Amino acid sequence: MKALSQYKGFLEDYLKTAVVVKEPKHLYEPIEYILSLGGKRLRPVLTLMSCDYFGGEYRKAIHASLAVELFHNFSLIHDDIMDEAPLRRGKETVHQKWDINTGILSGDAMLILAYQFFEQYEPALFQELAKLFSKTAMEVCEGQQYDVDFETRNDVSVPEYLKMIEYKTAVLVAAALQMGAIVAGASEGCKAGVYEFGRNLGIAFQLQDDYLDAFGNPETFGKQLGGDILANKKTYLYLLAKQKGTPSEVAKLENWFQFKEGNSEEKVIQVKSIFEKTGAASATQEAIEKYTNEAFQVLTTLQISEDKKDKLREFGLWLMRRTV
Repeated sequence: MKALSQYKGFLEDYLKTAVVVKEPKHLYEPIEYILSLGGKRLRPVLTLMSCDYFGGEYRKAIHASLAVELFHNFSLIHDDIMDEAPLRRGKETVHQKWDINTGILSGDAMLILAYQFFEQYEPALFQELAKLFSKTAMEVCEGQQYDVDFETRNDVSVPEYLKMIEYKTAVLVAAALQMGAIVAGASEGCKAGVYEFGRNLGIAFQLQDDYLDAFGNPETFGKQLGGDILANKKTYLYLLAKQKGTPSEVAKLENWFQFKEGNSEEKVIQVKSIFEKTGAASATQEAIEKYTNEAFQVLTTLQISEDKKDKLREFGLWLMRRTV
């Protein structure tokens, strides 16, 4: 069993040569650029780790992990365009550094490259991985569309939001873990169990991301702090504040969310204050803990050693307590 840093180091070495910059350079350079920005590499590391934990040779899962990382970054490029985000991992987003059309095309190319990595596996394995990947990719797109639709709706419910983040974020975490188990040749029960572990962990991860967007440390978060507030995103914090707030607090919140213009610094300060006063901030932290614990409960069903279960619990706790 390897330390997370070893899995990540192995992945980083492969990423350096995963994409070759060739003509037309403006198609491939943005791909190289976004991959070079680093990031947690959470999803591909989970693929390698899962393969190892279920008795496989983790190096065999490298192509599946690369596919996961390229797909994730493809979605980030397009997500940043839709959100008009200026920063990604503390650096210019692709569409800011180049332009929107280049960002769209480079993102498309990343999706195709992701599928090509599965071609390194034998037919039966390729088919199982590609089937899971296609299902996951479609769910991520559905989640993104829900997110876009929510921008023009005033009646978004908490269950709807949770479904959106499950599709937009959690299913890729779940699939990353299941791909490792598939490559390792794990049982159907283990493959299903590790997927459910990842799904719950992925929901906790996205709720933590929502929380950090408002209350994180701007020096470590890597994205524009308060970006969701400035973009009028109906996050878990926003929906809980509307649910828990007094009529006066809800009216103030809705008033701030009517416009994207104005005093942005003041808007972030005032909305964060409403999140805290209504109890939405603390309730979000409780939800993060709830989904993390549900993920841990699934671990008891997995046919792996207690030592490996403990490592997965440590990983989940790190996600719940992270500041970046």
